[in-house]
Amino acid sequence: MSDLKNTIKIFHGPQHPGITGNMSVELDLLGETIKRAQTHVGYLHRGFEKLVERRTVVQAFTIVCRICVPEPDPNEENFARAVENLTGLEISEKAKYIRTMILEMQRLATQFLWMGGQAGSIGLGLIPQWSVCDRDYMLDLFEELTGGRVYHMYAFPGGVRRDIPDGFLDKLSDLMNYYEKRITVYNNTFFDNTIFKSRAIGVGVVNADEALKNGYVGQTLRACGIKRDVRRDMPYLKYDQLEFDIPTRTEGDVYARALVRRDEMLQSIRILRQIIKQMPKDGEILQKIPKHRKFKLPADDTYVQTESARGAMSYYMAGDGSEKIRRMQVRGPSLVHAYTLLEKLLVDSQLADVAMTMNSLGICPPEIER
Repeated sequence: MSDLKNTIKIFHGPQHPGITGNMSVELDLLGETIKRAQTHVGYLHRGFEKLVERRTVVQAFTIVCRICVPEPDPNEENFARAVENLTGLEISEKAKYIRTMILEMQRLATQFLWMGGQAGSIGLGLIPQWSVCDRDYMLDLFEELTGGRVYHMYAFPGGVRRDIPDGFLDKLSDLMNYYEKRITVYNNTFFDNTIFKSRAIGVGVVNADEALKNGYVGQTLRACGIKRDVRRDMPYLKYDQLEFDIPTRTEGDVYARALVRRDEMLQSIRILRQIIKQMPKDGEILQKIPKHRKFKLPADDTYVQTESARGAMSYYMAGDGSEKIRRMQVRGPSLVHAYTLLEKLLVDSQLADVAMTMNSLGICPPEIER
């Protein structure tokens, strides 16, 4: 406490380019050493759980994708699957494959965006220009498939909104070939970059016991050597029929989390290639559902999980027999990562490491203020 008397206070964000979305970290500095860190959120859209509870099921569907702007599809999947569980809707095999495909496409797009932010946070300006451009190739396919580049509103209760366009799978296959080559380039310019390694190795270390105790997920957990992934542990859609590995590291630092993400990108490419081969040619894409004022949820509840690109994303949903959702609660990676973990990791670290450490945790602020 005596150190805090001699500190100066600064706010890192909410408009700092190294911030993962609009949030702020209040820092007490002794020189450039951080003695206290406090996370502040609420600078972006918020209150989704209550907004959902004041709308019909169909109206609420358009809201949940905003819970994490860079990664909307796991929210759509959770919402759709929760409604399907409550109402007994069974979706077709083709719809399951398409929704699995969308989730892996989004995983790649999210990791390319993360890569740019992680590299940019330590001044490697070339990588974000490349990775944002490479992400845009995936957004082109999202636009062709769903009509939207960022918000897709595509995984709907009962299936998906529209079928795969002619030639789409061929374009996706070509993009996977391109991405596989690009990851080799990123290895040489970013992951094996001496500057990144010297900045990231040994910084922001999380141990396995702490990760399990505090409920950390995603790369934060797997970089500690813990092989946890909802796709494998609690299979949904078509993941139980696809072959993929769960990459892990043991060091638990910023660099280990980066390597886990890189390896997961390769696994997503592997999964998408299998989906392209196994995709059914025929089948219903959307089950018939009642009109939105007559689409009622029974007086029951359900809990679903999806493995987002940043870790386990969970939804609790309850109905009361009306056309509105009685209660919906979201539990994503960001709350514990932005508060419990980030505030601890930053103490006694350097000011220059704040953005890098934050980016390594996959924090999405609206997911906290949901």
